[in-house]
Amino acid sequence: MIWQEELRRNVETAEELAKYLPMTEEEIREMDAIIEKWPMSVPRYYLSLIDFNDPNDPIAKLSLPNMREIETDDGLFDQSGEGKNTKLIGLQHKYGPTALLLSTNLCGMYCRHCFRKRLVGLTESETAQYFDEVYEYVESHKELTNVLVSGGDSFLNSNKRIEEILSHFSKLSHLDFIRFGTRTPVVFPQRINDDEELLDILEKYGKEKKIYVVTQYNHPNELTEQSLQSIENLRRRGIIVSNQTVLLKGINDDPEILSQLMRGLIAGGVLPYYVFQCRPVAGVKKQFQVPIKDAYDIVSRSRHSLDGHSKRFRYIMSHETGKIEILGKLSENEMLFKYHHAKDPKNEERIFTYKLTDDCSWLPEHI
Repeated sequence: MIWQEELRRNVETAEELAKYLPMTEEEIREMDAIIEKWPMSVPRYYLSLIDFNDPNDPIAKLSLPNMREIETDDGLFDQSGEGKNTKLIGLQHKYGPTALLLSTNLCGMYCRHCFRKRLVGLTESETAQYFDEVYEYVESHKELTNVLVSGGDSFLNSNKRIEEILSHFSKLSHLDFIRFGTRTPVVFPQRINDDEELLDILEKYGKEKKIYVVTQYNHPNELTEQSLQSIENLRRRGIIVSNQTVLLKGINDDPEILSQLMRGLIAGGVLPYYVFQCRPVAGVKKQFQVPIKDAYDIVSRSRHSLDGHSKRFRYIMSHETGKIEILGKLSENEMLFKYHHAKDPKNEERIFTYKLTDDCSWLPEHI
């Protein structure tokens, strides 16, 4: 079965899900209400990883709707201010060296913690419509050293579109590399394992310009044989794979789970890159955010059992003003931060402190 056909078999309704997870009529109606606001789409593969007898199963929490998504909270739709960084429809340029291309609004799975819930599976209004204009922008901005092709999920583009993107960007001498942001190795490995044409395209253009895949494993249970095979298939074609984990309440907010995940990534040939503080996004904040003080302790303790390779990741907050590294505690309530990337050049590499309350999960807009 080709991957497109398998993708069409994704579970997308409460009625379909009820075949796997027993629900009352009222529970089905409640889930329908969530799905109407925040769509559900779960591959049969990822669904097979769920232990439906475990009410705290992490795979279920990552993929299945929960009533807390539609409870009233103060989460934002565009927490990182992506709209302010948009230069063309579908193209963002926040940091000098990097352009971000929103190539599609589709994903292999609609993750419940997604920070682009406003977009994924709902609207194409923020995704690239006129790719020629995107290519012209990147070509004319010589300060760019790389392009991150994202979405949605960049590997949900057709092979034809992926090759078109690569054929244009690989010709630009000022670009050092091209990145693809995709969770397909994690949630839908068939996209890679069952498509030699995709692998051929990546190998072909990887000989002209270095190609990186940035994925997102959040729990050791995602490191399956099929998933790791997709990583190996990419590596055999010369593609470097790195990982960005999101620290999530009830998923990986445990030092042992986090360290087990990092060790598994290294063993599978995936480079730990970032651990992100969960963003205060509408439909996400109440369910998944961990207070910064607690989150730092979890990340710090997880490093105790890790070797040099597996603890090279940075603990990061993707703030509206830039990527801010969370360095450590100066006292019980005072935390040390450093700009890893900054939108305003004046903040580049700036180190600062901030006093945190016990429940503080994010920094204010002006710091």
